Amino acid sequence: MIATFLDVAQTIGLPVVFALVAIETMGIPVPGETALITAAIVASRGRLQIEAVIAVAAAAAIVGDNVGFAIGRKLGRRLLTAPGPLLHHRRRVIAVGEPSFDSHGPKAVSLGRWVTGLRITAAWMAGVTRMSWPTFVFWNALGGIAWATSIGLVAYFVGHSAEKFIHLAGIGGAVVVVLGGLVLWLVLRTRRRRAEELVDAEVEAQLEAEAEPEASGR
Repeated sequence: MIATFLDVAQTIGLPVVFALVAIETMGIPVPGETALITAAIVASRGRLQIEAVIAVAAAAAIVGDNVGFAIGRKLGRRLLTAPGPLLHHRRRVIAVGEPSFDSHGPKAVSLGRWVTGLRITAAWMAGVTRMSWPTFVFWNALGGIAWATSIGLVAYFVGHSAEKFIHLAGIGGAVVVVLGGLVLWLVLRTRRRRAEELVDAEVEAQLEAEAEPEASGR
């Protein structure tokens, strides 16, 4: 099954790897990192050049992030604060993201590349919080190149070993890995939910405070 998937993936080619990585970093949840990993494993079979895979993924990450940054800078805050559906959730994005980016913006842009949620939203939030564009370009390029290189090389060198492990471990090994991942996901989800509850309370209080002057003025 794994072999069949990789055989199909090699026909996708580098243009689709570029497109998926770029679209993901613009802020749209598509499997950009999965495309990079798959292309790198295909390269380990000699059917693609790993140097080309890394270069294409890095370029796509940089281009996509700059588009996402521009969108966030021009439209992001307006969309997040405009009256309408899901206002509470949209305000929460600012309540959570703005303090974080004020304190750790460059780290979020560069190191966040390895975190699924931040990889999708970091460029957008950098634009929303008005990060300096030269600062964003530097840290974005540094993160994009490091991310493409590290993920690409790990997948490239582990490619054959991963397939051998799957064949040797069989279904039992796969189940253990899945269960371990599920436990970790549940722990992280519980911690995230607690943090979200605190943020929800702050946003709710802010919305109520803004609504009181409007109600008294009627």
